Amino acid sequence: MEKYLNNLAQCVLFRGIDISEIESMLKSIPFTIEEYDRDEIIAVEGDDCHSLGIIVSGNIEIHKPFPSGKIVTINHFKVGNIFGEALVFSERHVYPATIVSSCESKIMYINREDIVHMMTLDSRIIGNFMGVLSNRILMLNNRITNLSYDSLRKKISSIILSEYSRQKSSYLILPYSRKKMAELLNIPRPSLSRELMNMKEDGLIDFYKNKIKIMDLEKLEDSLL
Repeated sequence: MEKYLNNLAQCVLFRGIDISEIESMLKSIPFTIEEYDRDEIIAVEGDDCHSLGIIVSGNIEIHKPFPSGKIVTINHFKVGNIFGEALVFSERHVYPATIVSSCESKIMYINREDIVHMMTLDSRIIGNFMGVLSNRILMLNNRITNLSYDSLRKKISSIILSEYSRQKSSYLILPYSRKKMAELLNIPRPSLSRELMNMKEDGLIDFYKNKIKIMDLEKLEDSLL
């Protein structure tokens, strides 16, 4: 467990808690660490979820499969991110989507009862946990808002402006590839590329791969109207 402490310190659940305190806390509760290969399925939609997962190395993706065979990437998580935090305390604790390891990954699992025990050991865990739930709700609201837009430009502008608010800069590095961005918007990748080029020609943005520069913030905001 010692070799994962630095990565665990990046976990939102342990925000504001020293590494030595994290180590001491984890010595008092049981946990498991599972290893996954690239593209290995971690959990399938409909599987029971009784544990909180913490990514201690690697990356994972959340996939939503459809009867047609199409698979949409809903989200992706990196080291320090957690998943299953809402499911373990719900009455219907089943995964609503499929979780896949996008590279060699290691996940720490902590059961529901032991999460509660951690909260009793340190009240900061409760605050951090509630913060995670709040951020998830805000993320879902943003996703719903984005999908409700009636044009591709509005959807792209919404994502760019959301990243602008998060990164506090006109020079943005998107946390996903063009392919993943198209999947998040549920559109074909060529359609996304065409509209990005149109937005560049209209002077709203400039871009290279997953890097975007906002050229006219006011016009970009107006595109949502």
